[in-house]
Amino acid sequence: HSLGSLTPPKHGDDLHDTGQNDERPLRKYSKIICLFLIWIITTAVLTSHSEKQIRMQQISIPGGLTKLYPLAELPLSQRVKFNFEGTFLAKQYSNFTESYLTVYLQLINDYKKPFASTFNLTEPYYIGIVHPQLFDTAPVTRKSVTFNIGDINFERLHHHNSKLFLHIQSNVKTNLPIKVGYDKSPINYDVGIIFSAFVLILLYGLIIWDVVHRTFAAVLVSTMSLAILAALNDRPTMHEIVAWIDTETILLLFSMMILIAVLTETGIFDYLAVYVFKITNGKIWPLIQCLCICTTLVSSFLDNVTTVLLMAPITVRLCEVMDLNPIPVLMSIVVHANIGGTMTPVGDPPNVIITSNQYILKHGVTFLNFTLHMTLGVIIIVLTTNIHLRLLYRNINHLRMHEPKETKVLRRNIIVWERAAGKIPPFAKDANIVRETLMKKVKLLKHQLKKNMTKGAVPLEQYKATLEELQKEHPIKNKALLVKAGFVVLFIVTLFFLESIDELRRLSLGWSALIGVILLLIITEKDDMDAILSRIEWPTLLFFAAMFVLMEAVERLGLINWIGHVTEVIILSVSEEYRLAVAIIIILWVTAITSAFVDSIPVTTMMVKVVINLAENVSLGLPLQPLVWALAFGSCLGGNGTLVGASANVICAGIAEQHGYKFSFNEYFKLGFPIMLGSVIVTTVYLIVAHVLFGWN
Repeated sequence: HSLGSLTPPKHGDDLHDTGQNDERPLRKYSKIICLFLIWIITTAVLTSHSEKQIRMQQISIPGGLTKLYPLAELPLSQRVKFNFEGTFLAKQYSNFTESYLTVYLQLINDYKKPFASTFNLTEPYYIGIVHPQLFDTAPVTRKSVTFNIGDINFERLHHHNSKLFLHIQSNVKTNLPIKVGYDKSPINYDVGIIFSAFVLILLYGLIIWDVVHRTFAAVLVSTMSLAILAALNDRPTMHEIVAWIDTETILLLFSMMILIAVLTETGIFDYLAVYVFKITNGKIWPLIQCLCICTTLVSSFLDNVTTVLLMAPITVRLCEVMDLNPIPVLMSIVVHANIGGTMTPVGDPPNVIITSNQYILKHGVTFLNFTLHMTLGVIIIVLTTNIHLRLLYRNINHLRMHEPKETKVLRRNIIVWERAAGKIPPFAKDANIVRETLMKKVKLLKHQLKKNMTKGAVPLEQYKATLEELQKEHPIKNKALLVKAGFVVLFIVTLFFLESIDELRRLSLGWSALIGVILLLIITEKDDMDAILSRIEWPTLLFFAAMFVLMEAVERLGLINWIGHVTEVIILSVSEEYRLAVAIIIILWVTAITSAFVDSIPVTTMMVKVVINLAENVSLGLPLQPLVWALAFGSCLGGNGTLVGASANVICAGIAEQHGYKFSFNEYFKLGFPIMLGSVIVTTVYLIVAHVLFGWN
């Protein structure tokens, strides 16, 4: 049972090979034909549509006067979208200014004649601007306005000698410089929402049924989403596509993978595995609970991706020692990593997005305040999740790779004694007494079997022998390297904490990790970069890059904004006394369910806007903080729902596959989705009791 002599079971590889070699010809060729058709259509669309580039033009709006901006090209449909850049106010502050920019579309017929007729094609749209005294110092912001011309007005555009203008007027006396550009064929969001739903369903279909590898599925579907944007006359430029990729996340993952590769050489993971094996006395449930609690605590201060990178190797080694199947234990670990990440503003990327919003910061959401409200809920969730896991794996043999010899002997003895009791002739002398004696023996054996199946532990003699052997074979291999790597880890964690302090915020998490890794490579004199880079999960990094592109494309097609709009409409339709409870429930559940199937980062970005709009609506009278807690819980806990719901889930699957174990989308879904539902239900009760009944706002 030594760690060094154990070889990972081949069941993961066998399944993979079987799926390739024994695949039925009909399924195999159908898959190739369908994928080839997708490639043909995608290629044809991308090669026949150019990148859309909206040219921004600098103009000056005279103080108190009107500026007519001519449209050189007529709209191709009833909708036309304008982009404005200038010293505009954010939407939530528009009610606090008397300075406005008024814009609408105006059609002038026979504009070259002295008595030209004019038609206002659209209703005026008002854009709040800062006070004129701040024109030189206020930041430049972008506003987008989409006008719907209508059928009749669209026909008027093609009238002879007609000219279409954008009517722009400000009510300030100072000249206002702005940039303006327009899109003559914006996306029809009604169609875009349908297409975005289609590509997401296709992605999950490819992953759920293991049609192709998840990385290839993400690359294929993200490319297809770009083709759909091109078909809808909104093909993004390469610069935009690269900007969509969250390089901070990729940089953080890349750096932490190198750090883990160097730490592995020290033997620290084997050593920690032996230590956990020692303090849990070889008992299965104490060991799993110890791993889960450690993961939760570490994830509350480190991001959940880094936590999984640290904990997964230890978990695999412990499972191999105790002859456990690492897959359910790894899934339990990643679930607790996502739960623990909910606790603090730095534990999960959605929390970083929420707590870095200036409006939320200015309304009392601090590091300590956030941590206090979230920690109480996380404690309850961890307890209920532990109960869920105990009930799910109440038969401990479901966690084992092989059934223990002792359990097999008990099963065989039960069968033998039951047969002996059944063969006693009913009319024999003292038959009932003998049968009762035998059944008592069967009852005792069954009780012992149930005890073994629910508790589970390595036999005492085997435990001592294994522990002694492991301690001899797995000491720290390179103490000098461990000291250097430990110093770098402490340095990186310190930078992570400094990042949460506004006055000291200079480096992002990705930069902090990269600087630490560079320091580690310098002080350890690592020259063999090929060996280090070979330990990096490149398919995982490519999967994340493709998913970032896909989610931005889905947002551009209008799906995420549609979800936010529907959420806001439902809350506004409820009577005032129930609005806070309904708002908490809807924000929590919509965010959780959406985050389970769509990456939580764009979902959180969208829902932050919804939360702020609800809090600023004076007629609703909703406090901001309970809505923020609901959003944070929903976005973090929702990631437990599916394999692609959170970054840590994908990282864990990649580490498992690297060690010879493979779990599919369905396997994770069976464990993660019920846990996600249970934790969201518990969170709903917690938030309603704390903030609706007791008014802890």
